Amino acid sequence: MPGEYRFKRVLLKLSGEALMGAAGFGVDPDVLESLAKQIKHVSTGGTEIAIVVGGGNIFRGMKASSAGMDRAQADYMGMLATVMNALALQDSLERHGVYTRVMSAIAMQAVAEPYIRRRAIRHMEKGRVVIFAAGTGNPYFTTDTTAALRALEIDADCVMKATQVDGVYDADPKTHPDAVRFDELTYIDVLNRGLQVMDSTAISLCMDNELPILVFNMQVEGNIERALKGEPVGTLVRGDNR
Repeated sequence: MPGEYRFKRVLLKLSGEALMGAAGFGVDPDVLESLAKQIKHVSTGGTEIAIVVGGGNIFRGMKASSAGMDRAQADYMGMLATVMNALALQDSLERHGVYTRVMSAIAMQAVAEPYIRRRAIRHMEKGRVVIFAAGTGNPYFTTDTTAALRALEIDADCVMKATQVDGVYDADPKTHPDAVRFDELTYIDVLNRGLQVMDSTAISLCMDNELPILVFNMQVEGNIERALKGEPVGTLVRGDNR
């Protein structure tokens, strides 16, 4: 029911690595299937959804740059990888009856609409899920920063960062069994502690505009809806003002 959800409009940030599941590369059809079902359920419940998807399952610009490739060139290749992921996600959503639009920051009219802020908002108002591809269209900016930027542009109530762990920890829980999970953090806590929530540019954008970030585990079926209902899922990052 629409009234049950705490957010009217959200920006869902999906990493490319999350899409590959256990496959190690590319896109796992089972992950897409689970995501499509969850997104369909909450979008028909009244929440307007936009998605930013990464491309690390196909190509990582920063890794290629560290190996000697020109950074700008590597980042453009990474942006193209995000378009491939966006099209795969669009296909899965539409097979479940969800109307979608892929909007690219790099012009490629044959497969995606150009990103236009007001058009994106209009799509969402009509109940369509909008998938933002190709990052910001500029090198040196991550898809984390894209997520924060697009969320602010469309006046989203929250950035929901879907990960493969159930929140933010003080250390990597995969290598540190005694790592402590946080229920809530402030933006300053994240920056001062160097916690791997989003990159510092994205955190600063959210902090300056008081946009909350919810980090949660996307691999648990139904977690997107639980997060929207305000159930204690993941870690909430926000300002000092409660």
